[in-house]
Amino acid sequence: MRLRRWLLALPLGGVVLALLAAATLCLTSGCSSVGYLAQSATGHLALVGAAKPVPEWLADEQTPAPLKQRLAQSQQMRAFAVSELKLPDNDSYRRYADLERNAAVWNVVAAPELSLTLKTWCFPVVGCVGYRGYFDEAAAQAEAAALREQGLEASVYPVPAYSTLGMSDWLGGDPLLNTFIQWPEADLARLIFHELSHQVVFIKGDTTFNESYATAVERLGGERWLRSQGQADAVQRYATSDTRRAEMRALTAKTRAGLQALYSGPDSDAAKRERKAALMAEMRAEFEQLKRERWGGFAGYDAFFARANNATLGMQAAYLQWVPAFEALFAQEGRDFARFHAAVARLGALPPTEREAALKALSPAGTF
Repeated sequence: MRLRRWLLALPLGGVVLALLAAATLCLTSGCSSVGYLAQSATGHLALVGAAKPVPEWLADEQTPAPLKQRLAQSQQMRAFAVSELKLPDNDSYRRYADLERNAAVWNVVAAPELSLTLKTWCFPVVGCVGYRGYFDEAAAQAEAAALREQGLEASVYPVPAYSTLGMSDWLGGDPLLNTFIQWPEADLARLIFHELSHQVVFIKGDTTFNESYATAVERLGGERWLRSQGQADAVQRYATSDTRRAEMRALTAKTRAGLQALYSGPDSDAAKRERKAALMAEMRAEFEQLKRERWGGFAGYDAFFARANNATLGMQAAYLQWVPAFEALFAQEGRDFARFHAAVARLGALPPTEREAALKALSPAGTF
């Protein structure tokens, strides 16, 4: 529960693409260190090796009834993803593994003291991304500590799932995991839709485009699932959690805007540090007010705000920046997912400057 609540601070609880380069891609290309390559390859192979087809779990008398129920429901979501959302019909999320830990990987993010620009790591196929994934939490914490010694702000967060972009079908595809299988119905559906969307369109080196698109798919697809398939109690829980999520993101967006203006301004570094501290304190105070006055004491975002820094705020922005633009594009394409995916692919094929200009043009007034 603690893991899921921390992840709620990011779309789908912060589910991110945990670097295909951290697994299958590194098997054929050089990574930044042999140690990183080794942990990536062995970690991914251990994860997929632990997975068994869902029908085997359902037939096993030792499988707990609640798990059977959720696995069966996950396959309904998987079929819905294909028939209604036009997402890939392959082996992903048709197998299940219990990793006996609370995260699939741990991601490291970092940013300068006076900037929201994320440090990037570059890999083949995926290009440069603003995070680095580890299958061992201690290794991730060690990397974060090393980055802090370089003067960067760093954070480590647990990731319940990651996408291999459809390139691991020969290993059985991306599996369902114990790290998220018992999430609330709407969150489980959104996670599956999010990760599958990475297999439809993925633009090398453009984390914000990729994650904003996947977040738009999860939101649009999750709402469609609830309208047509969701149980009444799931619909109500989703409405409550989505309101909190929207209010939380509005607060962090306001803080990011203030920090961005500060960091790009003419003040001295000393003055910027002082104002930065005040902005972060204001954000945390407003968060406590939301908890007290609107959320009935809901503590699901406590860990995020306790750890919030330039890196975590910068990473969150990568998931959200172009979501309004993609939602506008979805409406423009008649709310038809097949047409929408094709339009996104055309956008992704544009040169970076033209792609950004097109997304800005799609964005609602006042976004920029």
